[in-house]
Amino acid sequence: MAVRARLDWDAGNVAKCMKHGVTVDEIEALFVSGARALPDVMHSDEEERFIATGRTSEGRALFVVFTLRQLGEDRLVRPISARYMHAREVKRYEQTSKTDPRAEDDD
Repeated sequence: MAVRARLDWDAGNVAKCMKHGVTVDEIEALFVSGARALPDVMHSDEEERFIATGRTSEGRALFVVFTLRQLGEDRLVRPISARYMHAREVKRYEQTSKTDPRAEDDD
């Protein structure tokens, strides 16, 4: 699934996302460019969560956990946590990008 949406920020999720050195601009750019996203079934006990992956404009592989929120008629992406991928995750991300036709953005 490709995700493009408005983001929902407050002081709490900004601080948590920046804790690992990822900037708000990097996260927003990832979603604007069409992040690849999958359900995060292991951590969705209280609310449905998703994992988005992609690359920053500098080429760094990014991993963002988020949920979707409804605000009136708008559906917003609410980042929960963000970090740069570890080497093993980057390798898996690259392999998936080459072999999984669903990994390509077809919008």
